[in-house]
Amino acid sequence: MGNEEVVLTQEGYDKLVEELEQLKGPKRREVAERLKLAISYGDLRENSEYHAAKDDQAFMETRIKQLEGMLRKARIVKAEQASAVTIGATVVLYDEEFDENVEYTIVGQAEADVANNRISFESPLGKSLIGKKINDTVQVEAPVGTIVYKLLEIK
Repeated sequence: MGNEEVVLTQEGYDKLVEELEQLKGPKRREVAERLKLAISYGDLRENSEYHAAKDDQAFMETRIKQLEGMLRKARIVKAEQASAVTIGATVVLYDEEFDENVEYTIVGQAEADVANNRISFESPLGKSLIGKKINDTVQVEAPVGTIVYKLLEIK
């Protein structure tokens, strides 16, 4: 992650702050206790509990640094009731191929989560949606071919 800003919704920002607080507080204490206990077992060279706790500590400290960097560079976007799709908006699309409606929230890369219908504005679908208005048709190139959506609603 370079010096570029990290685009987040308020919800995404709040989740990162909460994760950081958990890591710096309860999780750090938990790993410290695990290390203390593992050290009490003696010889550290063949102490799997010690090595696992050290690995967890390294992973946790790396994640803390990553979160601190993201929050330092964060730009919070506010979802506004707009006539066109913007970052932070939730859209309802009609998928012509499968004859069904799908709903996505357009977010920054850091909080994208396709399993929860949160797509990045930098993704192919996200790029295609930004600036579109209700009843616009959106075509997205995918490995399976072109996918066609109709924009039904902007929330």
